[in-house]
Amino acid sequence: MNNLRSYTLPELETILVKLGEPKFRAKQVYEWIWKKYAGDINDMTNLSKDLRTKLSVQYFIPKVKIHHTQHSNDGTIKNRLQLHDSHFMESVLIPTENRMTVCVSSQVGCSLSCKFCATGYIERKRNLDYDEIYDQVVLTGQQAQAKYGKNLSNIVFMGMGEPLLNYKNVLKAIEMITSPDGLGMSPKRITVSTAGVAKMIRQLGDDKVKFKLAVSLHAPTDAKRNQIMPINESNNLKTLIEALNYFYKCTGNEITFEYILFKGVNDSIQDADDLVKIYRQVPADLINIIEYNPIDAAQFEKPDEEDVDAFMEYLESKKVNARLRRSRGKDIDAACGQLANVDHEAEA
Repeated sequence: MNNLRSYTLPELETILVKLGEPKFRAKQVYEWIWKKYAGDINDMTNLSKDLRTKLSVQYFIPKVKIHHTQHSNDGTIKNRLQLHDSHFMESVLIPTENRMTVCVSSQVGCSLSCKFCATGYIERKRNLDYDEIYDQVVLTGQQAQAKYGKNLSNIVFMGMGEPLLNYKNVLKAIEMITSPDGLGMSPKRITVSTAGVAKMIRQLGDDKVKFKLAVSLHAPTDAKRNQIMPINESNNLKTLIEALNYFYKCTGNEITFEYILFKGVNDSIQDADDLVKIYRQVPADLINIIEYNPIDAAQFEKPDEEDVDAFMEYLESKKVNARLRRSRGKDIDAACGQLANVDHEAEA
């Protein structure tokens, strides 16, 4: 059986013509797949029963299903999603007064092993296909409408996995999310986050992508970054900075640094000064300073509030555009770095 959503419109036209159907039937199938979000070929009611039967012999639609949902006290919703091959991954709906954001995953597990991230302790099982990424957005958008009466406003690829190590599927998913034949969202409302795969950041520049880029920095020197993010050993800060400048030269797109504060690791004034030096070398719009969300597998701690304040004040004194970002969904392990695909009892 073949995934019906894996074909382009011209490829569907070829398939339908071979089945003895007029070419325009392909457009109807394509709309059912992407705009009407059909869960089954038999849902395509403007196709004849005979055609639906013929399609069902060779093709299927491997829809992602919500396995269970958790609701945070702050309104955040975390979904454990089941794939057609029984693997699981997670996505998060983050509602605020002005935004309705979905945090999507790009892989089942992760291969990068960042020491502070729960997903980094899970073996990477496989990449998500582009239609599975698309499903996360659709399902969460349906939740946003049902719970809050609002459409999704933003998409962030900050869930499980490293998006740039699933490059082809992530870009194809974004193509469909932004296409008039899909969800029609603006690429300027999409942010892809990377731990710093320099080669693929350059590829984003070559491909002239239109979405925003966020970089999980988390340490301002190679020595410290090597300790908490093994990817830095093969993608050091000099290489990363060069790649980011190339990306900006090619696209002019917004770049944001993400920086989690760990007590006694990267929260000193010297660390802040080193961070300023990196910021000065990249046309970054913003540094998001993030509070650490503890996980069982790691021994890191949150800094004291006075140290956080001092860190922020130093950045401000150096005219750095920095924002302290408070985490959402901590009580259901839905905050930054906490997605671990752990089974829980479902909540209504």
